[in-house]
Amino acid sequence: MSALWCMCLHAHSVILPVHNGERWLDQCLQSVLEQDFKGALELSVFNDASQDSSAEIIEKWKVKLEAAGIPVIIGHNTSSQPGGVGYAKNQAVMQSSGAYLCFLDSDDVMMPQRVRLQHQAAIQHPNSIIGCRIRREPLESTERYTRWINNLSKPQLLTQAFTSHGPTVIMPTWFCSREWFYHVGKFDEGGKGVPEDLLFFYKHIEKGGDVFRVDQCLLLYRYHPQAATHSVLEETIWNHRVRFLEDRVLSCWTSFTIWNAGKQGKKLYRSLSPTNQKKVTAFCDVDEKKIAKGFYTYEESEEKPKPRIPVCHFREAAPPFVLCVKLDLTGGAFEANLAALSLKEGVDYYHFS
Repeated sequence: MSALWCMCLHAHSVILPVHNGERWLDQCLQSVLEQDFKGALELSVFNDASQDSSAEIIEKWKVKLEAAGIPVIIGHNTSSQPGGVGYAKNQAVMQSSGAYLCFLDSDDVMMPQRVRLQHQAAIQHPNSIIGCRIRREPLESTERYTRWINNLSKPQLLTQAFTSHGPTVIMPTWFCSREWFYHVGKFDEGGKGVPEDLLFFYKHIEKGGDVFRVDQCLLLYRYHPQAATHSVLEETIWNHRVRFLEDRVLSCWTSFTIWNAGKQGKKLYRSLSPTNQKKVTAFCDVDEKKIAKGFYTYEESEEKPKPRIPVCHFREAAPPFVLCVKLDLTGGAFEANLAALSLKEGVDYYHFS
């Protein structure tokens, strides 16, 4: 059977990397079976050196799914060491044949309408990563993060791509065309400690891609200690974020203010290239003690005299701003201060918290 015929046959591929997923796989695969999408659907599973009973569970579900008209392609990494999340996703994509890719993690559960509704959105937004709203399990874990994911406005899906929360639509909700996936390029295969979804998301935006969210809860997103996310160092993510901010935003600005004269604001300043450090006209804050000092001296600098950056009250500071204050943490005080300035997000300021 030709690749082109396969492409026509299977309009959609569910992409499922698996590494030691026995605890969750039954629920995950049941959710593939329960999709209400009326078109052709296939499941592409890549078992990345699982040491548990994942392989047996996948084989059991292959019989059930194929009996229901959903072909299942299974790939294996038979070495003793897993290749990592990026590698497993790439393998699952390459062995699949669908014109659209629906990403799923083995510890998550899709709602029955997921493929149908994201497919409709993907037709309308061909160069987009399509996401959705989520329900977190357990419910009380990462409450701020969950609120952020579910409540970003359409413009904020791009403007808030620099925050520590990572991609503005989370990876296990991604849905996009195969054509666009290959246009962006594959996932980084550096393995453990590499934020492969963040790097892909940044490349996607750099290549002119858009982001769209279906405003319905289409995924149960589990939080647990074994999740691959926990293996990525904060410092690694910080460095990628700084470079992305410099490339996308600071390269267009001749000067700017860092909102936060504390630890995070100073860390951002020290992380910037010398060219962008020179563009920082001031730090601003609400803390009277920090403001009273008047200046931040960059002691690590080789320059003589060492750079001294003024510290002022936020009402006296000049936009544009890079905001290094975390959202949803001050009982609305920071948000109220920002709103009082009547600025436009994505023009006068960006969040980098």
